[in-house]
Amino acid sequence: MASATANSLSLSVSSKKPGSFDSRGLIAPRSILVPVSSFSKCKRVSLSFSSASPTRMWVRASATQVMDESLSEKTPTASPTIVEVDLGNRSYPIYIGSGLLDRPEILQRHVRGKRVLVVTNEKVAPLYLDKTVDALTRGNPGISVESVILPDGEKYKDMDTLMKIFDKAIESRLDRRCTFVALGGGVIGDMCGFAAASYLRGVNFIQIPTTVMAQVDSSVGGKTGINHPLGKNMIGAFYQPQCVLVDTDTLNTLPDRELASGVAEVIKYGLIRDAEFFEWQERNMEALLARDPAALAYAIKRSCENKAEVVSLDEKESGLRATLNLGHTFGHAIETGFGYGEWLHGEAVAAGTVMAVDMSYRLGWIDSSIVERVNNILTRAKLPTAPPETMTVDMFKSIMAVDKKVADGVLRLILLEGPLGNCVFTGDYERKALDDTLRAFCNKS
Repeated sequence: MASATANSLSLSVSSKKPGSFDSRGLIAPRSILVPVSSFSKCKRVSLSFSSASPTRMWVRASATQVMDESLSEKTPTASPTIVEVDLGNRSYPIYIGSGLLDRPEILQRHVRGKRVLVVTNEKVAPLYLDKTVDALTRGNPGISVESVILPDGEKYKDMDTLMKIFDKAIESRLDRRCTFVALGGGVIGDMCGFAAASYLRGVNFIQIPTTVMAQVDSSVGGKTGINHPLGKNMIGAFYQPQCVLVDTDTLNTLPDRELASGVAEVIKYGLIRDAEFFEWQERNMEALLARDPAALAYAIKRSCENKAEVVSLDEKESGLRATLNLGHTFGHAIETGFGYGEWLHGEAVAAGTVMAVDMSYRLGWIDSSIVERVNNILTRAKLPTAPPETMTVDMFKSIMAVDKKVADGVLRLILLEGPLGNCVFTGDYERKALDDTLRAFCNKS
């Protein structure tokens, strides 16, 4: 249920019972009771996830399922797990499973037209480009595939590199019925998606994420774009893919540092909306880092379910979806100030999450046990819990001043409030708490 005043909106979602399943084994879409237009009028969006009230609306995937999952369930199934992103006539599936790139029928059903452009990078191409081309063309000789291989790294997520995609598409004379395929991590997904949104004013688009970060977060929800020297992801568009294909086998070649970076986003979901998932992570963090197949598959599935819920309610980040950015305002400042690519995105988000949690505690919105648990799980995940020493208070403030969540000159932040699994998106906080957090974590010069 939802309640609203002129300046605030509160959502309560119960997860006591699972939803109803349709004939395909998918949870049937449920009614959205809160108009998204409400969010843009609010200074504060508060989320509360209850496990007790039978009168509140049910979510697509019950958080109580977390406690029923067993890491012993390692027997692969013939069909992939499917999570639906419910956006009406623009809804799409997220396929999750092992060996999905060896299942051409899955990928081909989402290809429009006969021309495909695969966008990847110099690290992923030698590993998975041939396999992807085979999945697109096997038994389907009418499909013609072109590819463009970009340099790897966040520092190349810029306009010059984006133009390489357009150059290849125009040189290949791709028409409006072509399909762009993003094969890689978050940078590739964001750039390919933005190119697809812009080329001929919009062409078909498929995501094949190959990192944990992309599989649990950036490939889902249609956020696309590039960085600007003054701010991360300042130029872009909301543009949904036709499908997301998560082949968990691609994680076998992922470096340990990239794996840990992606885990930062997994941790985020537990903190902002799914306490039982966070508790599962506390019990299984070492299994995740050791690449236990069942642990990874479950973490990806549950993260996608959480993000799909939020995106379905607030596709274009009018308010509710912004809660997915816990730690990102501080983290983006680190990436911009320290230099794109110096820290991985998840590393910056991890340090930013600690700062957001610290500020929440200074405001008196959470108790010290949450602060301790956040620091502990991020340390176990081998992630930073403080920004680089070169970051100063002034650097944070100047970069955060141009953050996308600034509205009417007020920096709105995602902070924790109440029991674990609850958060707020608000500009209504004591500025002294923000100043005290910045001073506590960085140089004062």
